[in-house]
Amino acid sequence: MADEENLLKKRFVELADRAYSKNIYTFTEFLSPAEQNLLRFSVKGVPYRFEGGYENAEKAICVFGSEELCGYDEHAPFVWLKIEPCSIKFSGELSHRDFLGSIMSLGIRRSTLGDIIAKNNVAYAPCLENMADYICENLVEIKHTFVRCSKIENVPEDALPQPFESEFVVASERLDSVIASIFKLSRSESKILCEHEKVLVGGIPVTSASYTPKENDVITVRGHGKFIYCGIKLETKKGRLRCIAKIYK
Repeated sequence: MADEENLLKKRFVELADRAYSKNIYTFTEFLSPAEQNLLRFSVKGVPYRFEGGYENAEKAICVFGSEELCGYDEHAPFVWLKIEPCSIKFSGELSHRDFLGSIMSLGIRRSTLGDIIAKNNVAYAPCLENMADYICENLVEIKHTFVRCSKIENVPEDALPQPFESEFVVASERLDSVIASIFKLSRSESKILCEHEKVLVGGIPVTSASYTPKENDVITVRGHGKFIYCGIKLETKKGRLRCIAKIYK
């Protein structure tokens, strides 16, 4: 694992140095939150941003460079794929796992794809441009359902993940208290999730259960879900805190 991390760090630095020295944009493939965190600690002094296709996407491409550095603007080299049954009438029920598994069975790397959105038996997948045609030509069946795959300009707004606002009451803003309340866990279970690096704030693992989240922090709890912490709404008469979060389904 250490060797893999060192190779990844070296690759990040090479891409950053190339962007800076040649005044051109360079790009990674889709990175996991852990890989994005590794990049943050590896690259200094070179502008970069992450693009995942929609706000708060977990997997994202790092774009090294900026309009100020390069003299022009450029986006990450990915396109959206729409995957849908050829016949709704004869379609089985398809889940996110089914779509991902069938794409991966084509022999491509996971880093080729961003976060797949699956809704009503249709999937939208951000994919590296250089792999899009291959996937469109070869992805013809998912779990005994014939499908068609095509490139599209944009994902329909109603298909994008939309968080719903929820209020909850806690004794304090400690991270373990907030997580326990939102996901109906015990404080000890929440604390263990933090200690095992299962909780990410802004893509960075937070191991301290006593951490106080800030307004608009995007918090991911592996195996449970993701939410945006919106802060305290009011203090109850008993001194407890009524807080607000936007929770992704």
